[in-house]
Amino acid sequence: MSARVVDEETADLQLDVARRRLATQVAVGNFGLRAGAVSILLALWWAIAAAKIFDPVFVPSPGAVWDRLIETSTVHDGQRGVSGYLLYEHLLTSLRRILIGSVLGVAGGLVLGLLIGLVPVIRTLIAPLITFVRTLPPLAYFSLLIIWFGIDELSKIWLLLIAALPPVAVATADAVSGVHQDYVNAARTLGANRWQVALRIVLPSALPEIMTGVRIAVGVVYTTVVAAETVNGVPGVGGMIRDAQRYNQTDIVVLGLLIIGASGLILDGLLHYAERRLAPWRGKT
Repeated sequence: MSARVVDEETADLQLDVARRRLATQVAVGNFGLRAGAVSILLALWWAIAAAKIFDPVFVPSPGAVWDRLIETSTVHDGQRGVSGYLLYEHLLTSLRRILIGSVLGVAGGLVLGLLIGLVPVIRTLIAPLITFVRTLPPLAYFSLLIIWFGIDELSKIWLLLIAALPPVAVATADAVSGVHQDYVNAARTLGANRWQVALRIVLPSALPEIMTGVRIAVGVVYTTVVAAETVNGVPGVGGMIRDAQRYNQTDIVVLGLLIIGASGLILDGLLHYAERRLAPWRGKT
């Protein structure tokens, strides 16, 4: 092996190490900024509560919310959590509803989006309906779903499904329509049929935009789950929030919102990681 080849390999290794070091520094810096922002918000919240600018019924202190976290997570004075369930049971029930509604909505949105983007007749027939449903607030049709499916799980799952489907369908349709026609023509020239073109050419090319639609859809489902659990939603974080609101237990309401928001951030981070793994070419082509 010549000295020149060795020098080139050494330079490549050094460049790779430098890139990893830079990525680590950026990640640490971003974490520090986020931690600082959260600390400032907590300090501001504590200062407002300590100054008693507002009645504690309206603005509970961080300490009161922390106490509620302990109470709702344990058995105290013979009472098990809140509304008869521990906090993690409320959270797991809500996450199960979110997961089922999101998976079904994303699957339906992918299918409809592909059909709308690839078949002009279906685009003409279905695209206006998707847009119509997307503009409706979830509570507008939740009552109708309750009449159709009752107050148990089925109506909640349908609500979350319908909330998740339009963003994925619209993102998929737009992404499919934007795929360069040269890729499609090249695949057809090599003998690929319509479904092979859709699954092996169009879908991978549109994947980055589709993943964005999935992240938006999951966010919409998170904002809808509290509405879905306002009717017979115990166990569930939304049902817990509804019961606390009836008795002006603002600390439990704030706790429920923080739990939903924190779990939503974690799930969005996982989806963002999945997007980088599934479509690493985004922004590079």
